Amino acid sequence: MFNRKRLTLARERRGLTGIQLAEKSGITAITISRLESGQTKQPDEDTVHRLAAALDYPIAFFYKSSPEELDPEIVSFRSLKKMSAKQKNAALWAGSLGLEIYDWADEQFHLPDPDVPDLSSQNHPESAARIVRQHWGLGDRPIGNVLRLLESRGIRVLSLEESHRNVDAYSFWRSGKPFMFLNTFKTAEHTIFDCGHELGHLVIHKHGGPRPTKSAEVEANRFASSFLMPEHDVRAAIPRRLISARRIIDAKGRWKVSAMALTVRLYQIGLISDWQYRSLCIELGKLGYRAAERVGIEREKSVIWQKILSELWARRSTKEDIAKRLALPHDEVERLVFQLAGDAPKAELKRFIPRDVNSE
Repeated sequence: MFNRKRLTLARERRGLTGIQLAEKSGITAITISRLESGQTKQPDEDTVHRLAAALDYPIAFFYKSSPEELDPEIVSFRSLKKMSAKQKNAALWAGSLGLEIYDWADEQFHLPDPDVPDLSSQNHPESAARIVRQHWGLGDRPIGNVLRLLESRGIRVLSLEESHRNVDAYSFWRSGKPFMFLNTFKTAEHTIFDCGHELGHLVIHKHGGPRPTKSAEVEANRFASSFLMPEHDVRAAIPRRLISARRIIDAKGRWKVSAMALTVRLYQIGLISDWQYRSLCIELGKLGYRAAERVGIEREKSVIWQKILSELWARRSTKEDIAKRLALPHDEVERLVFQLAGDAPKAELKRFIPRDVNSE
C-alpha cells in the first residue's frame, strides 16, 4: 500500500509545500493534500510516478512501512530559535531516515555496543564530564579523535549536511542506543564542540524530559567545555601570563576547538577576568572569523562507516547499489553517510568486524 507518511517525509525533506509539489509534479494540490491526510488511500500508478519524479525519491520508498517519527520533545536542537518550521521538520525527517540506515547496518555488521554512562542524576555538568572521562579511561589528556571515540563507545553518528547554519546538531536515545546527527556544513572545530555538546545531552539528560530548554543547553555547553578541555590540561598548556588573542588562536588546535570556545573555557576556570574576557571577545571579533580560525583542523571521519563501505565495496556494491538496497535517493544517503566516510587507518578499521553481508 502507498504510505502517506512517506509522501510527507519526502516533500518536507525537499523543502516543498503542497502547492510547490503540485506545480512541480503536475498534480493538483488538493490531490496531494488528500493523499497526505489519508482521505485518498491508494493513488493510481501515474500519480505515484509523477510524485516520485518530482521529489526524486525511488518509487519503492513510498511503499515501505511507516517511517519512525522522532519526538520533537526529546530531540535536542541547539539553535531552536533560529530554525524555521521547514528546517526543523526536514532535520527531524533526516533522523527518521538515519534510523532506517542504521537498522540496516546493525543487521549486517558487528557495531560496538553502547557504553555511555547514565548520569541524569548528576547536577553538575563539569562533574559529569570528569566521570565520563574516567569511565572511558581518558585522564586529562586531549582527545585525539572525538568522532572515533564516540563511535567506539557505541554512539551511532550520522551527518545532516543541511546546507545552512540554523541546525547545529541533535541527539536522542532509541531502544537503548544513542544517536547523534552532526551538521557538517559547520567548521570542523564547531562540529567537535557539537560532539561534546550532544554527548552532554545523552549523558545528563537521558531521562530529563523535554530537552530544548535554555537550562539544558547551558548544561550541555558546560559539559562539552569540560569534556573537551579538561581544566588541569588547559592550565598546564596556557600559563596565565601568556594569554592573548594570538596565543589562544595558536593554542586551540591542542583541543581542536574554536578560539571563542577556548576563550570561554579560560573564563570558566578563572584564568582570565571579566575584563580580559570581554577584551578578548572584542579582539577576536575584530580579527574576524577566518583570521580567528586560521589554524584550522582536518575534519574527522567516521571509522565505522569507512569500514562498512569498504566491506560493501569489496563485494562490488557501489553507492548507488547501497541507496537502491535501502530504497532511498542517492543524495540522501550521500548526505547522511558519505559525508562522514573517509580514509581511516587500517589498524582502526580492524576493530570493527563485519557480519556476512546479506546477498540481496
